[in-house]
Amino acid sequence: MNDTPLLSVRGLVKRFGGLVAVKDIGFDIAPGEILGLIGPNGSGKSTVMKLIMGIERPNAGSIKIDGVDMAGWAPHRIARAGVGIVFQHSRPLHRQTVLEHIKLALLPDSLVKLAADQHVHQRAREIAARVGLSNVMNRHPATLPFADLRRMEMAKAIARDPKIVLVDEPFAGLTVAESEAFSELIRGFRAEGCAVLLVDHNVKSLAALADRVLAMYLGEHIAEGTAEEVMQNETVRRVYLGGKLELRERTGGSANAKPDILDVSDVRVLYDKACALDGVSLHVREGEFVSVVGLNGAGKTTLFNALSGLVPYKGTIRFEGRDLRGTSGAAIARAGLVQCPETRELFGDMSVRENLELGGYHLPDKLRAKQLAWLFDLFPVLDSRQSQTARTLSGGEQQMLAIARALMTQPKLLILDEPTLGLAPIILEQLSKALESLQKSTPITVLLGEQNVRFALPHADRVYVLEHARIIWEGSAARFEVEMGRGFLEAVPPDNPHATAHSAKNPEDRQRHASL
Repeated sequence: MNDTPLLSVRGLVKRFGGLVAVKDIGFDIAPGEILGLIGPNGSGKSTVMKLIMGIERPNAGSIKIDGVDMAGWAPHRIARAGVGIVFQHSRPLHRQTVLEHIKLALLPDSLVKLAADQHVHQRAREIAARVGLSNVMNRHPATLPFADLRRMEMAKAIARDPKIVLVDEPFAGLTVAESEAFSELIRGFRAEGCAVLLVDHNVKSLAALADRVLAMYLGEHIAEGTAEEVMQNETVRRVYLGGKLELRERTGGSANAKPDILDVSDVRVLYDKACALDGVSLHVREGEFVSVVGLNGAGKTTLFNALSGLVPYKGTIRFEGRDLRGTSGAAIARAGLVQCPETRELFGDMSVRENLELGGYHLPDKLRAKQLAWLFDLFPVLDSRQSQTARTLSGGEQQMLAIARALMTQPKLLILDEPTLGLAPIILEQLSKALESLQKSTPITVLLGEQNVRFALPHADRVYVLEHARIIWEGSAARFEVEMGRGFLEAVPPDNPHATAHSAKNPEDRQRHASL
């Protein structure tokens, strides 16, 4: 492999107003090398890719492509210099066939020549075959499954004959088999001597491909090296897992003997043609605290939206024995299945008390007052902020208000979607104490979706791991620490000799990884 970098980034900075989205990022990618860029949601990964492609202009830093600094150049000039990008979301020309899309990418950037020669037609067919589109190359995008739309984006990038390829979230919405096929296409770029920058939330799939991995958090570089080195880095593990797991033994009896309040069987959800949930099954007993753990993009929010009647699905969802198919979101909430969404959805110009009273508008006055008093005891900071408008609260206070408003409805099953997102450690501790109090003092059943394992596990009776739109593991919190603490982040040993990912030496470990 040639060690002279095709892409060299130094001191890259991007500000959006007062927010520093990218801060002093730098790296090199040599010909025939794949650099994986990882980090939780909001880390700045996609912004880095947009800066390289010229979609955003950097505030500072250099971006050298084959030795030429192109920072701030227009996207079409950067593309002509040999940089191709495979976008996560396809925006095709709906009147053109797959083959015509590839031919358009093959044509020179000139208005002098509008018709393609025969060799262009033949080359387009060869590229279609390479990415697995031979059988659909005369079809229009609207008729294609999601994976084929992704293949078409890859074909368009190949047609530009790039020296540098930027690939954004290649595995989002794909099945395991489709992800492996897409991985082979990315390996093809490396085999041809391209420099590849690969961005994805799926740490395992990315690490199985990348020669090196760079981890970001809140716009900053936090670790770089082989996949194994980066996955073992304490800062990376704290960012993804939330630090050392501290498990608490549940007291006051077990929920094992109680009936199921929620039963989910073989649920599948498509967004357009992207598979967001693929045959998910789980159950929650009355009084249980169940955590669904998964990285960003795994499908947690989609699962909760299906339970809440907000997205169409195939399969069966039963709440208290009742099939919820065809039931409106409002009716589901009235029945006692209440979601506190990741986006909080507060009424920003209304006061804390007004937001809470809206949650309990259906309650008699005395019961509403009693519920408010209980919630102000559970979240004391809200008591002191009763007359303050919601939009002026801090992020942590807004999260507490969102949870409290959901509790005002007196739910039987409370769904919490990523309640820790973007919150400071001290706020996480307050939320954790509130949940502990909730468990001890009420019969409410809780279904929690989280990326932060340190927050998700301490109270959990059982844990599900959601990955690539599928449930891949179920067990107790104590078993998770033993069986999944490493596997949750680290890559399955690749069959690709270029990638340096974690390789389990113990035969039992290898068998367990294979089963996942």
